[in-house]
Amino acid sequence: MGIFDFLTGEFIDVIHWTDDTRDTMVWRFEREGHEIKYGAKLTVREGQAAVFVHEGQLADVFGPGLYMLETNNMPLLTTLQHWDHGFNSPFKSEIYFINTTRFTDQKWGTKNPIICRDPEFGPVRLRAFGTYVMRVADPAKFLTEIVGTDGEFTSDEISFQIRNVIVQEFSRVLASAGVPVLDMAANTADLGRLVTKAIDPLVAAYGLSISEFYIENISLPEAVEAVLDQRTSMGVVGDLNRYMQFNAAQALAQPGSAMGATMGATMGAGMAAGMGAMAAGPWGAPAAAQPVTAPAIAPPPPPPPPVEKVWHLAVNGQTQGPYGRGHLGRMVSEGSFSRDTLVWTAGQDGWQKAGMVPELAQLFTIAPPPPPPAV
Repeated sequence: MGIFDFLTGEFIDVIHWTDDTRDTMVWRFEREGHEIKYGAKLTVREGQAAVFVHEGQLADVFGPGLYMLETNNMPLLTTLQHWDHGFNSPFKSEIYFINTTRFTDQKWGTKNPIICRDPEFGPVRLRAFGTYVMRVADPAKFLTEIVGTDGEFTSDEISFQIRNVIVQEFSRVLASAGVPVLDMAANTADLGRLVTKAIDPLVAAYGLSISEFYIENISLPEAVEAVLDQRTSMGVVGDLNRYMQFNAAQALAQPGSAMGATMGATMGAGMAAGMGAMAAGPWGAPAAAQPVTAPAIAPPPPPPPPVEKVWHLAVNGQTQGPYGRGHLGRMVSEGSFSRDTLVWTAGQDGWQKAGMVPELAQLFTIAPPPPPPAV
């Protein structure tokens, strides 16, 4: 066997890629010197595409199938290579396999609340999260715009950028949709279609497409949800006076209850006194009938307590809270809340230092000063 036959045998004959990682989007076929023998077999499976890059320039894109790397099925690469050696010498090219299947269960969510104007509640802050499905729609564009020369590219490397695009367009769509907060749960499918339509041109510039987009939840701040729950409870109760009368009647109906025994004894004493008065008329005659007075009307219930004002803190570029005034007082004593901490509450114009807010400035005058150093 001559030296040329030996070198020819050293070059790879079969080029293919199998993957079980479920998150690899691009894999580069590795070969020392990137030398590929003319006539080698290229296997591209379903859900894959193979991209040839020759001397830094994209040459050909192959879909699923079995190919013999010859001049008749590589017109672009043939034009670039010129085949100066009678089609027998190896050529040097990089081969990238692109995964074109769907990448499911990709997460997205709003890092900070979105401020919207609700027709019923006024300005509200909303958070949302969900999932989406992406796939490579244009392998050549995806390779040139995103991957570059990365030998192994995973979905995690692009998911952060896609999340930024989604949150930006979701915020814009949500603010301009005009859907009331209480009706958003019934319109998540319509909102999802609007967001998908808005992000399609942006992700298409990366060679990607969002085939499915889901909004799993849109939520209010905890303090607002607590007030909303109180309002829902009041709506369930309805007429408060009738509700109290119904509870009293149920208590009387319980045979072993203390309230039932007390009320029964009171009613029995009243009936006995009434019968004695009837029998104590002059000369044994029955006493005159006493006028019946209407029962006293129960006073109206007191109004509900005022809703506690809550505050949000800006610490290390992140939003914390909301916290009530009592909680902030404990944080002052622990040293985790100071006059220079930036705070915000509903109705306040931007972030302010806690020492400049009258409601919170008192916390720092009540708290004791730090202890002296140990001797």
